[in-house]
Amino acid sequence: MLRNSFKLALAVAPALLFFPLQAAGQVSSPEGKGSSEQAAAPRYEVYAGWGYSSINQVNQSRYGLQGVDLSITRDWGKYFGLSLMGNYYKPALKTGGGGSANSNNNNPGDPSVYEVYAGPELHGDIYDRLGGFIHGMMGVEHTGGEQMTPNLSFSGGFGVGMYYRLSDRWSVRVSGDKLGGSFSLNNNSKLLGYSPHTTWNSSATIGLAYRF
Repeated sequence: MLRNSFKLALAVAPALLFFPLQAAGQVSSPEGKGSSEQAAAPRYEVYAGWGYSSINQVNQSRYGLQGVDLSITRDWGKYFGLSLMGNYYKPALKTGGGGSANSNNNNPGDPSVYEVYAGPELHGDIYDRLGGFIHGMMGVEHTGGEQMTPNLSFSGGFGVGMYYRLSDRWSVRVSGDKLGGSFSLNNNSKLLGYSPHTTWNSSATIGLAYRF
């Protein structure tokens, strides 16, 4: 009887020694630095890329302008964010034959555009690393080199886009927007009395985004 009890004790002892070690490995340390701790999700995303904008407010313009698009987005939760965007377009994106400065083959004057917008964004992953977003924008648009009246106009619109995550921090993003402003036709100022009218511009951008 004593011999059987001794054998049972030898068999159970390793299990009794292992169980406390296993339980301790499953409990986080008091400082909250256990294995179950996860890093905080990024809350900000900055974006920089090449951009294009049509310039329908410039009368007799033939080409749109290209430039740079910049933005920063602050996330609240998984799907919602607020964005601040700034764009500047200057060189013409010529898609046809050349011509003299006064012909219809070029833009009249020396147009340039800059825009500043803010607005909400909804975004989310679609499949694996691929995701999409939609945003609304309100702000101001300036048209220079054309003697526009006014040269600074209230502007707003909406846009949609997609992104592909290269890593947890970096992604490639492409989007298109439809933006409206209120400018006067500079060639018809006497007829219209500088009365502003709404013009809509299409724009597009592609570039890199970084989350932190």
